[in-house]
Amino acid sequence: MFLPQKERVPALRAQDYQLADMDPQDSPVKRCIDLAGAAAGLVILAPLLLVIAVLVKLDSSGPVFYRGERLGRNGRPFRIYKFRSMVSDAADQPERVAKFDDPRITRLGAFLRASKLDELPQLTNVLRGEMSLVGPRPESLKYLPYYSGDQLRVLEARPGITGVSQLEFKNECALLRGQDFEHVYVEEILPRKLALDIWYIGHWSLRLDFQCLIGTALPFLLNIFNRSRQRAHDR
Repeated sequence: MFLPQKERVPALRAQDYQLADMDPQDSPVKRCIDLAGAAAGLVILAPLLLVIAVLVKLDSSGPVFYRGERLGRNGRPFRIYKFRSMVSDAADQPERVAKFDDPRITRLGAFLRASKLDELPQLTNVLRGEMSLVGPRPESLKYLPYYSGDQLRVLEARPGITGVSQLEFKNECALLRGQDFEHVYVEEILPRKLALDIWYIGHWSLRLDFQCLIGTALPFLLNIFNRSRQRAHDR
């Protein structure tokens, strides 16, 4: 979304990228923004979080939250928090990555995923220091064996709620169709996402973080505004 056209899918060799002037993990300003943003978000969004929690419970049986294991900084596993968007026994089924028209996704879950509201509980992961507001996509431990030596560099940074690869592949499920969707993810999508995340680490700046945050929030706010206008017009 923010990359020059010639760099939209950068090469996978980490050494091809010049390091940013400051490692994002060594920036006290970035961590302060994470803490302030996560704390403020949890307070301001508390009523919305409560409503979503009640709706998840009413929509289908099972817990309100999904707690999946993800790769954290330096490869340290952590439990990521999301509003549950699938049937309660989805984790016990062999399919791990969500595909197009995935039957495991609940009615409410489809909306939560499309709007990214299922990601809001990750603000608690940010407060705990396991994640950042902006960073590489937190990947399942299942896919670690597919990382090359260069791609392991992505583990230098805290994973983020949003980021360059998350924005570029915001409609990822639409790309995963047919019987070989897992193969498509591993061979095509995962390498491209890792390349984008390595690009982010090498080009990190506070400006880039703010661009990602705006790119995440603006479409959602515009969608709410347009729906409000449509409802007012229908009246």
